[in-house]
Amino acid sequence: MSDKERAALLEKQAEKMTVAPSKAAAEELSSDVRADGSSADTFDDSEAMLDQVVENAIVRGVFNQHDASRRKFIKLVGGGTMAAALAAVLPMDKIKAAVKESTGKLEKTKLQVGFVPITCATPIIMAHPLGFYSKYGLDVDVIKTAGWAVARDKSLNGEYDASHMLTPMPLAMTMGAGSVAEPYIMPAVENINGQAIVLHNKHKDKRDPKQWKGFKFGVPFDYSMHNFLLRYYVAEHGIDPDQDIQIRVVPPPEMVANLRAGNLDGYLSPDPFNQRAVYEKVGFIHILTKDIWEGHPCCAFACSQKFATEMPNTYGALFKAIVDATHYSAKHENRAEISKAIAPKNYLNQPEIVIRQVLTGRYVDGLEQKVHDVPDRIDFDPFPWHSMAVWILTQMKRWGYVKGDVDYKGIAEQVYVAAETRKVMESLGYPAPEKTYENYTIMGKTFDYQKPEEYIDSFAIKRTS
Repeated sequence: MSDKERAALLEKQAEKMTVAPSKAAAEELSSDVRADGSSADTFDDSEAMLDQVVENAIVRGVFNQHDASRRKFIKLVGGGTMAAALAAVLPMDKIKAAVKESTGKLEKTKLQVGFVPITCATPIIMAHPLGFYSKYGLDVDVIKTAGWAVARDKSLNGEYDASHMLTPMPLAMTMGAGSVAEPYIMPAVENINGQAIVLHNKHKDKRDPKQWKGFKFGVPFDYSMHNFLLRYYVAEHGIDPDQDIQIRVVPPPEMVANLRAGNLDGYLSPDPFNQRAVYEKVGFIHILTKDIWEGHPCCAFACSQKFATEMPNTYGALFKAIVDATHYSAKHENRAEISKAIAPKNYLNQPEIVIRQVLTGRYVDGLEQKVHDVPDRIDFDPFPWHSMAVWILTQMKRWGYVKGDVDYKGIAEQVYVAAETRKVMESLGYPAPEKTYENYTIMGKTFDYQKPEEYIDSFAIKRTS
């Protein structure tokens, strides 16, 4: 092989090298000798280390020798001679530049990301028309999905690279609750608050939950904050959610039609379908979920562990786009623009005024004539608190969705990747919490994340055996 042919081959191989030195390459360098004869432990920055990874790869390619023989050869001829010889026959600067240019190269740019058409998915949806995906080099198709079972199944089947999910879903999927077990991670919460309990207009005289025995309620999915918050709320009022009322799974887009038809007496649903019931004059807002638990999580951005591992650069770019879009959505001055961007048929397919009432918090509730002004009716904060996952797991166990011993902390920290989220938030200039656990007060009752089993035992109404 001529020098020219060898140089072309090595340059092509170098272009395939990863973004940064791999763990294996770093370990090799720790015991190797640099081409200039100095010890590997004298590297003063990652760029110098990357240069040496390239040089070592070239030496192996040129001489095709084992490590011991290679080191002996370098010592025999001298580091300076080796460096000069390499530079004489190979375009070393070009090869190193090609490797560095490939830093962060996306393994895949065309992605399929699912979403259920609700305002909780605002960051995932608006990132498409407002250019957040393209900002990070991605060509993302955001695909409208009828409901959560479909979103879960398409994700598990690999039809979606990532998806809008409910915060309990990646926990349940990882544990194999309700589906086959598949490790999933949740890098970002999408929204906090943003839900409500809606009742049919015929029940305006039944504002006390104790009057709801025999009612039929809709929730969007078993493994949802909607289900767990509805159960929590009625149980605190002495209503057994499995004995005194019926709870049915109804896809969010079908909530209002079922309320109008009398198939439901009420629902705890994501918006805009709470506000849409008021708009259609078939229902009224009984209570916002922020008044049950201020700052509770609801929806999230999630993907399989496999996707994040096999396509780390693509995953990282998508992660940044979502975090960036979530912070943009959190700013109230952007809410009117966002309302207009996500209203069209291919996104939420809702009247802009309905979406704007939800996102701005200036709304009518179907009961009073006045306009309510609740800026945090829905808010957006990507940080996935481990303590939120622990609370969700306690409710999954409380109501019999999981049995036996639960490794609350282990599962929470496996699925909710808070440390990664903190790094991404800080890299984009956003403040991030230093801790990942905190206690909560829900309807006057304290949740201590360090005592999950005691918390479950403290409830009079539960399904644990």
